[in-house]
Amino acid sequence: MAGHIQDRWYKIETNADGKPVKVKTDRYGRGSRYRARYIGPDGTEKSKSFPDGQKRLAEKWLSQIEADMARGQYIDPRAARITFKSYAEKWLKAHSADLSSQIVTEQRLRLHAFPVVGTRPLDSFRPEQIRELVSALEMDPAVSGGYARNIYGDVRAVLSAAVDDGLLPRNPCSAKSVRPPATERRRVMPWLPAQVQAVRAALPERYQTMVDVGAGCGLRQGEIVGLADDALDFEGGILHVVRQVKLIRGKAVFAPPKCNKERDVPLPSSVAEAIRAHMDACKPVEITLPWRKPDGPKMTARLLFTNTASGIVWRSNFNIQEWKPALAAAGLIADAGEDGKYESAREHGMHALRHFYASVLLDAGESIKAVSQYLGHSDPGLTLRVYAHLMPSSQERTQQAIDTALATVVKKGKSPQGRQP
Repeated sequence: MAGHIQDRWYKIETNADGKPVKVKTDRYGRGSRYRARYIGPDGTEKSKSFPDGQKRLAEKWLSQIEADMARGQYIDPRAARITFKSYAEKWLKAHSADLSSQIVTEQRLRLHAFPVVGTRPLDSFRPEQIRELVSALEMDPAVSGGYARNIYGDVRAVLSAAVDDGLLPRNPCSAKSVRPPATERRRVMPWLPAQVQAVRAALPERYQTMVDVGAGCGLRQGEIVGLADDALDFEGGILHVVRQVKLIRGKAVFAPPKCNKERDVPLPSSVAEAIRAHMDACKPVEITLPWRKPDGPKMTARLLFTNTASGIVWRSNFNIQEWKPALAAAGLIADAGEDGKYESAREHGMHALRHFYASVLLDAGESIKAVSQYLGHSDPGLTLRVYAHLMPSSQERTQQAIDTALATVVKKGKSPQGRQP
């Protein structure tokens, strides 16, 4: 057995005859009687106290410690008493994600996970606590299914790190009885070409070509705002997506595209023509911003799209002051209310231009792999999950293929196996 059991109510002394005898200590009858002690892998002594009458339980605990050490599954009890909140905060500081992702993850944990499991010690986590968290997220009317899954993913990542650090034997999120929050995936309903043109026409002239770039090249809003003249290869018909503008704690920075995936996308002649006309009317403006984070090194780019003050196009201002009025003018959302505010229009954000782009390519028979590459998705599987329903009907292709094959067979008077019927 690893370590030994100390009886704190008795001690061994030598009597007058030189024989060892058990005598009561000054702790007799007070506090926990037994202390199980052992030396941990780090060379320091660990211990746990047990009350009178539980010596066998103390021995069983030490035996379990010995078995865990032999299997390489030992967890330091003292270290594992750290709370989920304390460990998650340490994990966030060492997180390898970019600063903006760290901020979003911290916010999700602080607002939705810490109130439920933040004070719970890591060694007390069981699948039951995760099921309770999932239930709480699903019951919260302010948390959508997709957002709840992101929160759950954050908690799972923290607990996985705790397993890697030897503070948990296994991740309770991996239990069969634990399921991620339910979510209802809405099918993307792409705009019609007339709707794209209507929104474009309703925007101020200096912003109209942003629609051409979004609908014609599939760029994200931050990538459109960060588009500079050095990204354009008119002769080669290529648009290089190498940067975006992001907001971190209210400060604008230049950053690589999402997932650090620089990419080249085809530059259609119609879009190239629109960009040339825009550059004649609104000359590119040199903008200097930090790179990646607010205190990062400065970099300068000649941006194609700027506001009326020759500064960057702030997403929040643009969406409220320019985009939503254009949506209303195009009949996609209702007019502003008496308070001057428009209704929520998440499905009609600038991301709708990417959906339009993907739908046009897929309808034309472009491959999922190519569409995924042009959109800058992390993998084609994501593209397929989002846009599979927009691909030309496989049922129609199957019917046509079989009808064609069978018609040929019938004309030749043969069965599909090549034998006479």
